[in-house]
Amino acid sequence: MVKINKKLKRIRLGKNQKRLVTLLLGGVALSLSASPKKQFQILGEIHDELKNFDEKHLKRSIKTLYESRVINYKEDKDGRMTVVLSEDGKKRAITYDIDNIKIKKPKKWDGKWRIVLFDVPERKKRIRDVLRNHLRAIGFFEFQKSVLIHPYDCKDEIDYIIETYEAREFVRFVVAETIDNELHIKSFFGLLN
Repeated sequence: MVKINKKLKRIRLGKNQKRLVTLLLGGVALSLSASPKKQFQILGEIHDELKNFDEKHLKRSIKTLYESRVINYKEDKDGRMTVVLSEDGKKRAITYDIDNIKIKKPKKWDGKWRIVLFDVPERKKRIRDVLRNHLRAIGFFEFQKSVLIHPYDCKDEIDYIIETYEAREFVRFVVAETIDNELHIKSFFGLLN
Protein backbone atom coordinates (compact mmCIF):
# COMPACT_ATOMS: atom_id res chain seq x y z
CA MET A 1 0.00 0.00 0.00
CA VAL A 2 1.25 3.50 -0.84
CA LYS A 3 1.82 5.63 2.26
CA ILE A 4 0.31 9.10 1.99
CA ASN A 5 1.19 12.27 3.88
CA LYS A 6 -2.18 14.03 4.03
CA LYS A 7 -0.61 17.23 5.39
CA LEU A 8 1.22 18.00 2.17
CA LYS A 9 0.00 21.08 0.37
CA ARG A 10 -1.06 20.98 -3.24
CA ILE A 11 1.79 20.56 -5.68
CA ARG A 12 2.24 20.93 -9.39
CA LEU A 13 2.38 17.74 -11.34
CA GLY A 14 4.93 16.24 -13.70
CA LYS A 15 4.67 14.50 -17.04
CA ASN A 16 3.63 11.09 -15.68
CA GLN A 17 1.02 12.57 -13.40
CA LYS A 18 -0.37 14.64 -16.26
CA ARG A 19 -0.61 11.52 -18.42
CA LEU A 20 -2.45 9.65 -15.67
CA VAL A 21 -4.88 12.55 -15.14
CA THR A 22 -5.51 12.64 -18.88
CA LEU A 23 -6.24 8.90 -18.81
CA LEU A 24 -8.66 9.38 -15.94
CA LEU A 25 -10.29 12.22 -17.85
CA GLY A 26 -10.67 9.72 -20.69
CA GLY A 27 -12.63 7.56 -18.24
CA VAL A 28 -14.93 10.50 -17.56
CA ALA A 29 -15.40 10.95 -21.33
CA LEU A 30 -16.13 7.23 -21.62
CA SER A 31 -18.89 7.45 -19.04
CA LEU A 32 -20.45 10.41 -20.85
CA SER A 33 -20.33 8.87 -24.32
CA ALA A 34 -23.51 7.21 -25.57
CA SER A 35 -21.94 5.89 -28.78
CA PRO A 36 -20.49 2.35 -28.54
CA LYS A 37 -18.08 3.18 -31.39
CA LYS A 38 -16.74 6.19 -29.46
CA GLN A 39 -16.53 4.15 -26.24
CA PHE A 40 -14.36 1.50 -27.94
CA GLN A 41 -12.14 4.21 -29.41
CA ILE A 42 -11.63 5.80 -25.96
CA LEU A 43 -10.97 2.39 -24.36
CA GLY A 44 -8.35 1.61 -27.01
CA GLU A 45 -6.55 4.90 -26.42
CA ILE A 46 -6.60 4.41 -22.63
CA HIS A 47 -5.28 0.85 -23.00
CA ASP A 48 -2.43 1.98 -25.28
CA GLU A 49 -1.39 4.74 -22.86
CA LEU A 50 -1.51 2.47 -19.80
CA LYS A 51 0.92 0.06 -21.47
CA ASN A 52 3.54 2.85 -21.37
CA PHE A 53 3.52 3.04 -17.55
CA ASP A 54 5.72 0.72 -15.54
CA GLU A 55 4.41 -0.24 -12.08
CA LYS A 56 6.95 1.87 -10.14
CA HIS A 57 6.14 5.07 -12.04
CA LEU A 58 2.41 4.36 -11.89
CA LYS A 59 2.43 3.97 -8.08
CA ARG A 60 4.56 7.09 -7.63
CA SER A 61 2.26 9.05 -9.95
CA ILE A 62 -0.82 7.88 -8.06
CA LYS A 63 0.76 8.91 -4.74
CA THR A 64 1.64 12.37 -6.07
CA LEU A 65 -1.84 12.84 -7.53
CA TYR A 66 -3.45 11.79 -4.25
CA GLU A 67 -1.23 14.13 -2.22
CA SER A 68 -2.16 17.01 -4.50
CA ARG A 69 -5.87 16.14 -4.14
CA VAL A 70 -6.32 15.57 -7.86
CA ILE A 71 -7.51 11.99 -7.36
CA ASN A 72 -9.15 9.83 -4.74
CA TYR A 73 -8.26 6.17 -4.44
CA LYS A 74 -8.72 3.17 -2.21
CA GLU A 75 -6.99 -0.17 -2.07
CA ASP A 76 -9.21 -3.23 -1.62
CA LYS A 77 -8.26 -6.20 0.56
CA ASP A 78 -7.37 -8.22 -2.53
CA GLY A 79 -4.84 -5.56 -3.65
CA ARG A 80 -6.96 -3.97 -6.37
CA MET A 81 -6.94 -0.20 -6.46
CA THR A 82 -9.77 2.11 -7.53
CA VAL A 83 -8.67 5.54 -8.74
CA VAL A 84 -11.02 8.40 -9.68
CA LEU A 85 -10.55 12.10 -10.43
CA SER A 86 -11.66 14.36 -7.59
CA GLU A 87 -13.83 17.35 -8.44
CA ASP A 88 -10.75 19.54 -8.08
CA GLY A 89 -8.83 17.13 -10.33
CA LYS A 90 -11.41 17.50 -13.09
CA LYS A 91 -10.97 21.28 -12.94
CA ARG A 92 -7.16 21.07 -12.95
CA ALA A 93 -6.84 18.31 -15.56
CA ILE A 94 -6.46 20.64 -18.50
CA THR A 95 -4.38 23.38 -16.84
CA TYR A 96 -0.94 21.76 -16.86
CA ASP A 97 1.43 23.50 -19.22
CA ILE A 98 5.12 23.68 -18.39
CA ASP A 99 5.86 26.44 -20.87
CA ASN A 100 3.57 28.83 -19.01
CA ILE A 101 5.05 28.47 -15.52
CA LYS A 102 5.55 31.80 -13.81
CA ILE A 103 6.82 32.50 -10.31
CA LYS A 104 4.54 34.92 -8.49
CA LYS A 105 6.17 38.00 -7.05
CA PRO A 106 4.78 38.78 -3.58
CA LYS A 107 4.16 42.34 -2.42
CA LYS A 108 7.05 42.01 0.03
CA TRP A 109 10.11 39.76 -0.20
CA ASP A 110 10.54 37.44 2.82
CA GLY A 111 14.35 37.82 2.73
CA LYS A 112 14.98 34.18 1.83
CA TRP A 113 16.70 32.73 -1.20
CA ARG A 114 15.44 29.65 -3.05
CA ILE A 115 18.37 27.68 -4.40
CA VAL A 116 18.12 24.87 -6.91
CA LEU A 117 21.22 22.65 -7.12
CA PHE A 118 21.57 19.80 -9.54
CA ASP A 119 24.16 17.20 -10.43
CA VAL A 120 22.99 15.45 -13.59
CA PRO A 121 25.33 12.78 -14.98
CA GLU A 122 27.04 13.39 -18.33
CA ARG A 123 25.01 10.62 -19.97
CA LYS A 124 21.89 12.73 -19.26
CA LYS A 125 23.43 16.01 -20.40
CA ARG A 126 20.29 16.91 -22.34
CA ILE A 127 18.21 16.92 -19.13
CA ARG A 128 20.84 19.09 -17.42
CA ASP A 129 20.84 21.65 -20.24
CA VAL A 130 17.05 21.77 -20.55
CA LEU A 131 16.65 22.12 -16.79
CA ARG A 132 19.19 24.95 -16.57
CA ASN A 133 17.66 26.76 -19.55
CA HIS A 134 14.14 26.39 -18.18
CA LEU A 135 15.12 27.78 -14.78
CA ARG A 136 16.84 30.76 -16.40
CA ALA A 137 13.79 31.31 -18.61
CA ILE A 138 11.49 31.62 -15.59
CA GLY A 139 13.79 34.17 -13.95
CA PHE A 140 16.41 32.30 -11.92
CA PHE A 141 19.86 33.81 -11.44
CA GLU A 142 22.67 31.46 -12.50
CA PHE A 143 25.03 31.53 -9.50
CA GLN A 144 27.05 28.64 -10.94
CA LYS A 145 26.37 26.30 -13.87
CA SER A 146 24.33 23.92 -11.70
CA VAL A 147 23.26 26.32 -8.94
CA LEU A 148 20.43 28.73 -9.64
CA ILE A 149 18.80 31.20 -7.24
CA HIS A 150 15.43 32.94 -6.95
CA PRO A 151 14.12 35.20 -4.15
CA TYR A 152 10.46 34.15 -4.21
CA ASP A 153 8.62 31.02 -3.15
CA CYS A 154 8.74 28.56 -6.04
CA LYS A 155 8.79 25.07 -4.51
CA ASP A 156 5.65 23.98 -6.35
CA GLU A 157 6.98 25.24 -9.66
CA ILE A 158 10.32 23.48 -9.14
CA ASP A 159 8.59 20.22 -8.19
CA TYR A 160 6.53 20.43 -11.36
CA ILE A 161 9.56 21.12 -13.57
CA ILE A 162 11.74 18.34 -12.14
CA GLU A 163 8.88 15.84 -12.36
CA THR A 164 8.27 16.83 -15.96
CA TYR A 165 11.94 16.31 -16.84
CA GLU A 166 12.16 13.20 -14.64
CA ALA A 167 15.12 14.72 -12.80
CA ARG A 168 14.00 14.31 -9.16
CA GLU A 169 17.02 12.19 -8.17
CA PHE A 170 19.48 14.83 -9.44
CA VAL A 171 17.95 18.02 -7.99
CA ARG A 172 18.00 19.55 -4.52
CA PHE A 173 16.00 22.56 -3.33
CA VAL A 174 17.33 24.76 -0.51
CA VAL A 175 15.90 27.82 1.25
CA ALA A 176 18.67 30.07 2.64
CA GLU A 177 18.72 33.32 4.57
CA THR A 178 22.04 34.66 3.25
CA ILE A 179 24.37 34.15 0.29
CA ASP A 180 27.77 35.69 -0.33
CA ASN A 181 27.73 38.12 -3.26
CA GLU A 182 24.17 38.92 -2.21
CA LEU A 183 24.31 42.53 -3.40
CA HIS A 184 24.88 41.44 -6.98
CA ILE A 185 21.98 38.96 -6.77
CA LYS A 186 19.69 41.53 -5.12
CA SER A 187 20.55 43.94 -7.93
CA PHE A 188 19.68 41.27 -10.53
CA PHE A 189 16.20 40.90 -8.98
CA GLY A 190 15.69 44.62 -8.28
CA LEU A 191 15.71 44.11 -4.50
CA LEU A 192 18.13 46.87 -3.50
CA ASN A 193 16.37 49.52 -1.40
